[in-house]
Amino acid sequence: MSQPTADAETVAESLRLPSGARAEIPAEHGAIAVRIRDMAEDQRPRERLLKHGASVLSDAELLAIFFGTGIKGLSAIGLGKKFIDRYQSLRELSRLGIEDLLEQKGIGVAKAVHLAAAFELGRRLAFEEWSPHKMDCPSAVVGLVGEEMRTEPHEVLKVMLLNARLGLIGVEEISRGTLNETTAHPRDIMHHVVKRRAFGFTIVHNHPSGDPQPSTADRNFTRRVREAAELMQVRFIDHVIIGLPGGGQPGYFSFRELGMLI
Repeated sequence: MSQPTADAETVAESLRLPSGARAEIPAEHGAIAVRIRDMAEDQRPRERLLKHGASVLSDAELLAIFFGTGIKGLSAIGLGKKFIDRYQSLRELSRLGIEDLLEQKGIGVAKAVHLAAAFELGRRLAFEEWSPHKMDCPSAVVGLVGEEMRTEPHEVLKVMLLNARLGLIGVEEISRGTLNETTAHPRDIMHHVVKRRAFGFTIVHNHPSGDPQPSTADRNFTRRVREAAELMQVRFIDHVIIGLPGGGQPGYFSFRELGMLI
């Protein structure tokens, strides 16, 4: 008969050292159960970041710095690894709202708020890096809002308002839908175009499935938006659908790039 497997709390207790001693962590436990303060100083996430820079830390270690503390039987690093293992990627983890985070064991209000703030800073950084650029091609559109929209669990439609040089005036969210579709009317887009005195605009929405190919509804909506733009005498630059890159594909669909707005 095989021996029972020790749970995380038992492992942590067995690895705990006398006061002042440093723990050398066995590889098979990977610092999951050991408290960070019991780890050798050069293995702690904060000290490693200070000495070597943030790029050397794993995703779990970076999350541990945000969490600050773990839970009973699980260090902050172990908690970070638990989330990475469950959601497979930071992109999937970033899709969780505050309410979703609070439902996770070990995540209270402070940890949920810190994590949500971290992901929002990442989105804003991407916006800052691309906002001075001309929005005259789909790659620029994807560069500005692609990563943010790929983290959305539902379809979201946005309008990018542009000046006569196709510089960015602003980005407005038009609608937020279900897992598979969003509902909007061309007048919702034109409202923002007129209000911001835009020369032209590009609409962009995501497909949470990762497949950027347009549906029949996408094609019909694009036609209606084009007709409204012609009536209002403003320039409809493009409709870009955001998906996931892979298989040699860029991860987006551009109506203009394929000559479907002419």
